[in-house]
Amino acid sequence: MGKHEQLILPSSLSKGKFIKIFGGIFEHSEWIAERTWEKGLNFSHDGANGLHSLMVSIFRKAKKVNKIEVLKSHPDLAGKLMFKKALTKESTAEQESAGLNSLNEVEQSLFKSLNQSYKKKHLFPFIIAAKGLSSDLILEAFRNRVSNSTDTEFVEACLQVEKIAYLRLTDILK
Repeated sequence: MGKHEQLILPSSLSKGKFIKIFGGIFEHSEWIAERTWEKGLNFSHDGANGLHSLMVSIFRKAKKVNKIEVLKSHPDLAGKLMFKKALTKESTAEQESAGLNSLNEVEQSLFKSLNQSYKKKHLFPFIIAAKGLSSDLILEAFRNRVSNSTDTEFVEACLQVEKIAYLRLTDILK
């Protein structure tokens, strides 16, 4: 830990501070952080594993329509929002870590086509925990998953959202 970093203990935070820090763990879905805080936090939630477990339980107990809204709040991979620099800082870092900000024109076109096909079929964007993956691995997963049933993809997208949440929590709660 650097000399200017301070330890974050989620259980000691006010509701407002907790939501400010953890409201983006699930993309554009502050309600999950709010419900997590309202559930009651203790020392077991001061690490990434414990806090993730509680946040995921809130997400999993949500109505399907709310889960779909969480899925729909995710940006397209290598999409126009990335190139307009309009992503959340978390999504920007995740997509950049996979090299999606430096694709050539052919690769950009392929991502655009796959994004369109996927959303047309499943009605929510393709979601994968991109951090640490290469653009080639992401494209391979994209190609493999685009033909899955929507029910299968809904389950997989929810699992990927949970994985993204864990990676984001570990970034904050080092």
